[in-house]
Amino acid sequence: MTGLTVILLLVVLATAVATGARRWRLPAPSLLVIAGLVVGLIPWVPEVRLPPHVISVLVLPPLLYASAGEISVRDLRSVWRPVTGLVFGLVLASAIAVAYVARAITPLTTATAFILGAVLASTDPVAVTALGRRLSLPARVQAMVQAESLFNDATSLVLYKVAVATAVSGSAITVSGTVEQFLILAGGGALIGAAVAAVVTLIRRRTEEPVLETVIALVTPYASYVIAEDSHASGVTAVIVSGVVLGSTGHKLSNAPIRLQIHAVYDTVTFLLESVVFALIGLELPSTVRHLAHDEHGWPLWVPVIAFTVLAIRLLWIFPLSTLIQYRHKEGDSRLSWRVPAVLSWAGTRGVMPLAAALSIPLVTHTGAPLPHRALILTLTTGTIALTVVFQGFTLAPVVRRSGIALEPEHTAREEARTRRHIAHTALEELRQLGDLDELAELGTAAEAALKQARRDLEARIHQAEDAHYSDPDARPADAYREIRRTLIGIEAAELQRLYEANTISNATRRRIQRELDLEEASLRARD
Repeated sequence: MTGLTVILLLVVLATAVATGARRWRLPAPSLLVIAGLVVGLIPWVPEVRLPPHVISVLVLPPLLYASAGEISVRDLRSVWRPVTGLVFGLVLASAIAVAYVARAITPLTTATAFILGAVLASTDPVAVTALGRRLSLPARVQAMVQAESLFNDATSLVLYKVAVATAVSGSAITVSGTVEQFLILAGGGALIGAAVAAVVTLIRRRTEEPVLETVIALVTPYASYVIAEDSHASGVTAVIVSGVVLGSTGHKLSNAPIRLQIHAVYDTVTFLLESVVFALIGLELPSTVRHLAHDEHGWPLWVPVIAFTVLAIRLLWIFPLSTLIQYRHKEGDSRLSWRVPAVLSWAGTRGVMPLAAALSIPLVTHTGAPLPHRALILTLTTGTIALTVVFQGFTLAPVVRRSGIALEPEHTAREEARTRRHIAHTALEELRQLGDLDELAELGTAAEAALKQARRDLEARIHQAEDAHYSDPDARPADAYREIRRTLIGIEAAELQRLYEANTISNATRRRIQRELDLEEASLRARD
């Protein structure tokens, strides 16, 4: 059996496991890591060696882009203060703590231990987003978890490059050099990401070709990553910035059928890549263990210690930070809540980003000698990723339930029903004024009947929203009705966006209802 055959079979297995996880409402990343580990332990399965740039260049950009598209600029503005403390302070504290523990219990040198610390310092946006889809977290908590996992990569990437440069060349670490490198990586990546988003916006506003727009959407993350990396900036930051910008403005760049097609394609790509990459994490662990030296076989004990260190330093950082924030915003009530910091701490899993960083560690030093303990760093990284994804993945939902901060299904249903009712009322008011407009004359004699039909449908939608029962209208609209209904859908979409920008509804509610409006508009266009 060749390596290519193993990969193809792994794709089939990963797809089946991920599908089963969705059906059984289990954390797919956790099951996929276990499945990959089981496959890797089978004796007749050949060793699969991932080239260093397969994950970072081919897999990571679209997954990061999809994760960034799920968070809005509005949500980022509301959580930037606590996220800043996590992006900078917690990443540095985690890197130092892991390096210190690894240096004490493993054969790693100081330089290679710091590489391990930098690799494991940041949470992973792919794993966090994949696990978070199953949870009904409040909008602010969800935004904090996603924003931290997206933007802490730039900090850990700087630490990683400094650590690798120190281990490979033996150069000394300077504060000024580290700050300069961070500005180049993070600042340059952000500028390139924003520039790519601006160019893509100009292109997408001037085309309505579904295939071309879909190709542009697929190419955008790769273009952001490659341009940034070739400019010696952070490709990860560029992809994230372009994803956030275009994710917040995507509803303005194309019509409903194109948006639905792009979402369908990206949902498929994301599902496939996530399924395979988490299975590969499990598959990679047995392969790396086979390359360990005799003095490195204590990894089964070292991995839990390092994973515990990662979680402990996160708890020790987030709880005091949360206490300080709560204390500054207390008004009368002296009780401090443990619920949000507990969920934030437990949601800090490691995943694809650390694996990509570990795989890109150089093989040799500047003298041409093999980099010491590279296999051990990769083993400890893969083991820690697998342990956190499995352990925290299976226990995150119970922690969220125990904390009591999860939104009840009734809460989400009430918000959606209230929003549907409001935008339908707005469209109905517009419809009542539409009969006097001159533009109805071109619709001919069907205008009056179409107005009556559109009014009946809107009133039915309002009653359905009040009863929390939703169904598609059972009407067969004529040409006049379809023209009027498309106008009303535009009014409803504009009012939906206004409610979101006024912070009245959550981003999740806006996205779900916008998708419903897109489906209805696409259905009307298909009948033209």
